Amino acid sequence: MLTDVMTRYGLARDLRQAGYFETEHHRQIAQEMRAAILTGQLIAVTGVVGSGKTVMLRRFQETLAREGKVIVSRSLSVEKSRATLQTLITALFYDLSNEKEVKIPPQGEERERELQQLIRRKRKPIVLFVDEAHDLPVKTLVELKRLMEVAADVAGVLSIVLIGHPKLHNALRRSTMEEIGSRTAVLPFEGLAGQQADYIRWLLGTCAAEGTMVDSLITDAAIALVTERLLTPLQIEQHLILAFEEGFRVGERPVTVEVIENILARDLNDLEARLTRHGYTVRALAEQFSAKPAEIRQLFRGELNAARFQELSERMRSAGLPI
Repeated sequence: MLTDVMTRYGLARDLRQAGYFETEHHRQIAQEMRAAILTGQLIAVTGVVGSGKTVMLRRFQETLAREGKVIVSRSLSVEKSRATLQTLITALFYDLSNEKEVKIPPQGEERERELQQLIRRKRKPIVLFVDEAHDLPVKTLVELKRLMEVAADVAGVLSIVLIGHPKLHNALRRSTMEEIGSRTAVLPFEGLAGQQADYIRWLLGTCAAEGTMVDSLITDAAIALVTERLLTPLQIEQHLILAFEEGFRVGERPVTVEVIENILARDLNDLEARLTRHGYTVRALAEQFSAKPAEIRQLFRGELNAARFQELSERMRSAGLPI
């Protein structure tokens, strides 16, 4: 946010640096994960883009590491679409080994046996976190069962937490994924869970300079409109920043309903935007539903012929897409 805008409204901190807002839903998800991790389960935490799942998981990981009862491992690979079972095994080697220079055997049999030795020596439950898991290849998802069995064979407890968009949940529901899907505890993460107004007041109160009241920054009616139109922390932060910049431009303080209406994107909740937030790009939709990318774009624009639109729409609804 521009310095002049922050000074004008009495903001001491950028809205994107406010910190951690925790709801009862956050605490419930953490409680469910903790119980599942201690018993060696495969867990999928799914939520729309910007809902705060990565921030929540990072805080949860820090808590687990601080308590010291569970060993935390993370897959840091950024190319999840190319991640193999070996990628995840490599992450475990790096986080479980006490050696300064980690040596991973190149051959599969030797590698898995060495991993078992590492797990046996730790004598604690181990949890591997995999973010952006909606992009993992199907083959890798299915093979997670084998990875957990490597630990179980030496009486170790290995849990895997997959974090991703609702696309991941839908993928695990497919009949072709029954082998892994039926073994996965899916925890839908709802982010603010209806507490948008509380979040807005907390966010502004946290970032306001000493002596600056939230009511002097934005009107109650404007907060109500933001609450009605926006769902996630990411959306709220982005649009409030735009609102303050627009208010600065037109000389409005506090921010009013009119200012909010001016900066809200008209296509905010269009079909394409909704599906994108659930993890479905044009390419992903075309591949999953055997369609041409041009057909998906026509569907988004409302230009697809009626018969094909009905066919694709029914298949998408059956697959759990919000259409």
